[in-house]
Amino acid sequence: MPDKFSRQKRSRIMSTIRGKNTTPELIVRRFLHAKGLRFRLHAPSLPGRPDLVFPKYRTVVFVHGCFWHQHQNCRFARMPASNRRFWTAKLSGNQMRDRRNAQALRAAGWRVLTIWECQLSERRLLNLAARIAG
Repeated sequence: MPDKFSRQKRSRIMSTIRGKNTTPELIVRRFLHAKGLRFRLHAPSLPGRPDLVFPKYRTVVFVHGCFWHQHQNCRFARMPASNRRFWTAKLSGNQMRDRRNAQALRAAGWRVLTIWECQLSERRLLNLAARIAG
């Protein structure tokens, strides 16, 4: 299915998408803070600038958007029909960068946890809180 927007308008729309303080990230932050877990945000000294850093537990959390990080078997991770070559390179590059950053963090002694935007149920967030503190 061709894009219903022109290339210029699509580019403008996509440029407004934020990388930090996204809605899924804010949901996770509010939930974990309410559970008494304290964290740092987007630590520039760590590979990949993790969304949440829990120094006390040597744990980092990435809150990934299903589309941007291509969550396997997720309905939100569909490849766009137009400009497929660009999107394939862009999204596979994101996945490779994620793997590289996770490996570097693990090598430095950090536990790396990822929560996907499609997994933002209370049950999953409780499980995440338990994994961080445990």
